[in-house]
Amino acid sequence: MTTTIPIDQLKADLRKTALARRDALPATERQAAAEAIAVRVFPVPIKLGVIVSGFSPLKTEINPLPLLRKLAAGGATLALPVVDGRGKPLIMRSYEFGQALNEGVWGIREPKDDAPEVDPDILIVPLAAFDRRGNRIGYGAGYYDMTINRLRSRKPITAVGIAYAAQEVPEVPVTPRDERLGLVLTERAVVEFRKA
Repeated sequence: MTTTIPIDQLKADLRKTALARRDALPATERQAAAEAIAVRVFPVPIKLGVIVSGFSPLKTEINPLPLLRKLAAGGATLALPVVDGRGKPLIMRSYEFGQALNEGVWGIREPKDDAPEVDPDILIVPLAAFDRRGNRIGYGAGYYDMTINRLRSRKPITAVGIAYAAQEVPEVPVTPRDERLGLVLTERAVVEFRKA
């Protein structure tokens, strides 16, 4: 008798394992990984005024701030996500380093309500796990999938996952609502999924 495990359960199990592996990385390795990604040449051209959304790192997530500082110094306009409610895409609001932030859902730092809403050209996306096909697992609420889908319906965008190499898995189970990434940046490699 064969038992088929529901895809939501497969994802939950994979997420739990991947997060445990990420949490086990020493703080010095996590910081070194963030810096290694920031010093590498960014694989997407940054023209003056291009809008790049990042995120405020949560718990042991890789810290995108060194990369965001580099991109801002290269002419990018930055944005950070704001949770607008369960089942809704994220709102991306303009952000500059030093700007005061609110404490949002789960204690994540996010721009204040008066920060202008923007549609990024490049999204730096957090993840729990990724595979070599451009699939990712987040935390299960689908915020980034909804956001990437909405933005792709408006204009061409590049979704760039950022992660530790230890977060790579052989295969991420996918559903029709899951959005693929264009690239993943780790401390060891730039993993490219865009068609040539």
